Amino acid sequence: MISHAVNKAEVEGLVRLFNGLMGDQAGSGRPVHGLDRGRFRNILHNTFGMTDDMLTDGVFRAFDKDNDCFVSVKEWTEGLSVLLRGTLDEKIKYCFDVYDMNGDGYISREEMFHMLKNSLIRQPTEEDPDEGIKDLVEITVKKMDHDHDGKLSFADFEKAVKEETLLLEAFGTCLPDAKSILVFEQQAFQEPSEQ
Repeated sequence: MISHAVNKAEVEGLVRLFNGLMGDQAGSGRPVHGLDRGRFRNILHNTFGMTDDMLTDGVFRAFDKDNDCFVSVKEWTEGLSVLLRGTLDEKIKYCFDVYDMNGDGYISREEMFHMLKNSLIRQPTEEDPDEGIKDLVEITVKKMDHDHDGKLSFADFEKAVKEETLLLEAFGTCLPDAKSILVFEQQAFQEPSEQ
């Protein structure tokens, strides 16, 4: 469902942008059903500065609701409406979907470990850099696992984020910053005659 914060003209702008991107992809000679993972990743990187491959794969999965390995125009407009103007509840659901790497409805210790390992800067002097990450996972589980089952359900994640909104992107950046949003909206939402 498209967030109500995006109006009809803005949805039309997102559709125009999608169609332009699809036109670029159509030259591949294969039938095109939507944006593929690689193309989508490039857009996240170039437009929103998201560079972590693990997280951009998670964003792709969160957008690709029907799991057909393509982001359709409907998935594109719905996903971007949440990224650009979503409510806290919409963003909590979106971030949880990004972080739930295997789609089992939980963020496991192993998933936390891999995401945090990718997002932390290693100090060259550390003998076992993984130990610090394991400690961080344990601290996170202690803070966010409200039902004490050793993994984060959506309910755990939602409760923790509502108590402390800084935890929304606890496992890595998967939402664009305000400046990137502004630049994107200026491009996507201008009238066709202005382009």
